Amino acid sequence: MKTDVVALWIAARDRRTPWLAKVIAGAVAAYALSPVDLIPDFIPVLGYLDDLLIVPLGLALAIRLIPPPLMAEFRALALERAKRPRSDAAAILIVTAWLGAAAIFASWLWREVR
Repeated sequence: MKTDVVALWIAARDRRTPWLAKVIAGAVAAYALSPVDLIPDFIPVLGYLDDLLIVPLGLALAIRLIPPPLMAEFRALALERAKRPRSDAAAILIVTAWLGAAAIFASWLWREVR
């Protein structure tokens, strides 16, 4: 499923993809990759409903709208991208920068409220 999400992201940005498939593929990929859910996961049962229904149904619809040869090409590109090395140090740096920015904002907000 991860490969198909990345393949849809690639499809949404490819000029050969039909426009309706581009829109649906982009929306599904963005939603699947986004940390924000339509229904938060902490809500019992309903929280996982979007992950179990919306994403797979959107994937299936988008894949049907993309011509099979193109989808095969996009899947191959997605697999190739998955093999690329990842940097844990860069991820830690980015998370640290965001946490630092949040701490600075919280400090400023605390001073303004008092």
